[in-house]
Amino acid sequence: MKQCTIGGQAVMEGVMMRSPAGMAIVVRRPDGSLAKEYTKTRKRFKKGSFPTWPFVRGIYAFVDSLTSGMDIVSRSAEMLGEEEEEEPSKFEKWLSDTLHVPMMKVVKVVAIVLAVILALGLFVFLPIGLVQGLEALGRLFGWDWLANMNLSVSTILQGLFRLAAFLLYLWGISRVKEIGRVFMYHGAEHKTIACYESEFELTPENAKKCSRFHPRCGTNYLFLVMAISILLTTVFTALMNLIPGFVDWQSVGVNRFLFRVARILLIPLIAGVSYEVLKAAAASDGIVARIVRAPGLALQRLTTREPDLDMLEVAIESFKLVLNPPDHDLVFTEPAAAEKAEEPAFAETIGDPAPVETEDDAAPAEESTEASEESEPGDCEAANAGDSDE
Repeated sequence: MKQCTIGGQAVMEGVMMRSPAGMAIVVRRPDGSLAKEYTKTRKRFKKGSFPTWPFVRGIYAFVDSLTSGMDIVSRSAEMLGEEEEEEPSKFEKWLSDTLHVPMMKVVKVVAIVLAVILALGLFVFLPIGLVQGLEALGRLFGWDWLANMNLSVSTILQGLFRLAAFLLYLWGISRVKEIGRVFMYHGAEHKTIACYESEFELTPENAKKCSRFHPRCGTNYLFLVMAISILLTTVFTALMNLIPGFVDWQSVGVNRFLFRVARILLIPLIAGVSYEVLKAAAASDGIVARIVRAPGLALQRLTTREPDLDMLEVAIESFKLVLNPPDHDLVFTEPAAAEKAEEPAFAETIGDPAPVETEDDAAPAEESTEASEESEPGDCEAANAGDSDE
């Protein structure tokens, strides 16, 4: 099978595709026309440099995916023209006037702050609260085994509650109509890459037959982060329990706080290890690799949906733009089918710097470039005939 270093991400009514050389975003506007944008990568790490080292590269890619994801989605909304339709709130207007900054920057900051609050609430404070609630029930009913829960057991329970919250969150947002359309574009992105790597002609009809599941999808990565965080924090807690006197001082407020801070500092290690596990599992067809991939592929039944032919057309246009990139940044709007001109015009533009890419790695939170080995009935056989790596 053909291999490529192109990965992607579903955006609002479109698809972003990215290679080490640059990034393309294509969205379908309400009038049926396709708005396209391509920006060259401004900075790439040289192969063998520190940011490309194993485990370290996962940390860099994780941070990059977090910082660039919001900008990419915001840009897709701008290409749709939705920034003109949504009226900023009074609070956002007040912040813009008080701080003397553009309204769009204020909106982005507010969105990021709300997202961080939601993440902390769901994945940090809720699991801690549930475990503390179990301990309170143990004290209420006189169950010493629950009231005086071992710290290692408490850590495992928090991790399991965190994983459950993540699964419920994915299931909940998948029921939202607008998010459902994003998940359809997510499926279109996967199918397009599978079609290309299967060496089929890139047409919506061919891509429709291919798998919508990917072994290196960002969904797989997020699940691995959750699972490996449970494993590493449990091991860390067990090692701390070996320290003489730890059982006595772990209940002291200051020391317990420092212990939690130390666990937070494990996050970069978790990100790096998860990235390497993801790459290794995607590159192998052994039984262990299949077991590691299985939960993430199963989760993609929530985060991807079968796209229609129009969505596949958008994903293919984005893929083609990044596969054969122009020499410069550009913005291009292709008229709707009924209004297409013979020679649509290109307009050059200087876009925002594209996210940092390594020469041999794409951001793990972005979608992978490998064709899936897991398929549904009707998926293209070539897309599932063997392994591929970026």
